[in-house]
Amino acid sequence: MLGKPVAHSLSPVLHEAAYRALGLRGWTYERLEVDAEGLPAFVRGLGDQWAGLSVTMPGKRAALEFAATATPRASTVGAANTLVHLESGDWLADCTDVDGVVGALRAAGGFREGSGQVAVVLGAGATAAAAVVGLARLGLAEVRLVVREPARAHETAAAAKRAGLGVDVRRWSEVDFEGCVADASVLVSTVPPDAVAEHATRLSAVGCVLDVIYHPWPTPLAAAVTARRGHVATGLDMLLHQSFGQVEQFTGLSAPREVMREALLEATGRVLPLPLD
Repeated sequence: MLGKPVAHSLSPVLHEAAYRALGLRGWTYERLEVDAEGLPAFVRGLGDQWAGLSVTMPGKRAALEFAATATPRASTVGAANTLVHLESGDWLADCTDVDGVVGALRAAGGFREGSGQVAVVLGAGATAAAAVVGLARLGLAEVRLVVREPARAHETAAAAKRAGLGVDVRRWSEVDFEGCVADASVLVSTVPPDAVAEHATRLSAVGCVLDVIYHPWPTPLAAAVTARRGHVATGLDMLLHQSFGQVEQFTGLSAPREVMREALLEATGRVLPLPLD
């Protein structure tokens, strides 16, 4: 796992549980502090024993730029959280964060294709870019991006357009949150909990929510949605579902989904149910 900071990452829990279950003795998964600027040189220096890398912030866009080839979804997102070492020695970029969004919304968020056409996404970073591509895969047709500064939303807006979504970018300080979500079937929040707190009650009208924050829990948004008997998926649900594709690409074997889920439940004190899609 490459990122900075990265000490907090729970990805080793998932990958190491998978490797044990698959009988892959000698396989390890470590956290390594590498920022976006240092990523290309670091990856070039790796030997053939490396099967793959997970990439978290701030290196996701740098990972895509570095790789020799990329999957269509990574290119659509404009960022990669996965680098796979190919037999040729080159690296393939992928974005299993899309699987994370889709799996989390289906399993914990209760979303099903055909449930609606409009989504609202708070924030416009790399996670938001993966979210809009996941929303397109779920059959949504339009996304409203609510951001502090619209000029900084161009990469996520471009990802949404590449995925075939209609895009409406709205300035945070000017938006009518109640009106913005009135016809939305799903809401994805990628911003800090405190930023949403004063708007949580109005936003909770959306019955299917993915709040990528999972600590501390519950967030004000999650509490408001739960109080209205809505469905809430979290960053832990997203982490779990995105990890399956990484394990399969690194090992060439089917991910032991139940084993990985149990390991994450144990590591997080079973604070969330983490249903499987």
